[in-house]
This record gives sequence, structure tokens and C-alpha cells, in this order.
Amino acid sequence: MRVVIDTNCLLASIPPKGAYYWLYEAFEQERFEWAISNEILTEYDEKISERYSVRTAHLVLTILTFAPNALFCEPYYNWQLIEEDPDDNKFADLAIAAGVDYLITNDGDFNVLKKTDFPKVTVVSLDEFKVILQAT
Repeated sequence: MRVVIDTNCLLASIPPKGAYYWLYEAFEQERFEWAISNEILTEYDEKISERYSVRTAHLVLTILTFAPNALFCEPYYNWQLIEEDPDDNKFADLAIAAGVDYLITNDGDFNVLKKTDFPKVTVVSLDEFKVILQAT
């Protein structure tokens, strides 16, 4: 299973005693492929550094980039599907380019994708993704 993970979900999965640490554990167990682009890595770095520390950002990005189930892909077309927050389009564009099964986010701005027939991007929350993982 291949996914794109929004920054808010990554941030929630970092603390080992946090409610969403299971996402990191599932990734470590190679239960899914994590699609990433250079633009998304840059945002991850910035937001992790702001919320936690530069050291934490370096550790997380090192784990992510060297993992065998990390999939690097660069979108070459900007679909501009998310008008509420255009900065979120990088996740939708990657989801389309990488042919992912799910775009995982807790951000309501992505809900517009649920109403878009083409190109189809299946958006699920972290909690919904946990149920999907448990079923596989």
C-alpha cells in the first residue's frame, strides 16, 4: 500500500508516547510505502524544526529518506485542486503522480478532493488509516 502523509499527521506521529506513534511503528514495520517529494521533505524539515527541534528534524528525515519503503517521486504537473490552501496542493499533486492508495491528513482543506472525480485521490484521516492498516 502506497500513501502520501500530510505534515500534520507526521508531526502527530513523532512523540513515542503520543496517540499516533503507531504510524511510525507501522512505517518501520514496512506496512506501507511512504511517497515523498523534495518539496514535501522541505516542509517536513521546516515544521518539525519549528515544533520540536532541528535535531529531531534531522533524525526524522534521516529515518524517512533511508527507509527501504520510502518512495521518492516528483510531480511534474500542478493540478491546483485545493483552492482553500494552495500550499496543500503539493500533497495532492504527489498523490496523483505516485499513484498512491491514500492521502492521509487531518486537515479539512483536503475534503474538496473527496468531491473531485478526476483525478481521483482517496483522502483518509489518521484514525481511518489506522483502521485500514488493522484490516490488512
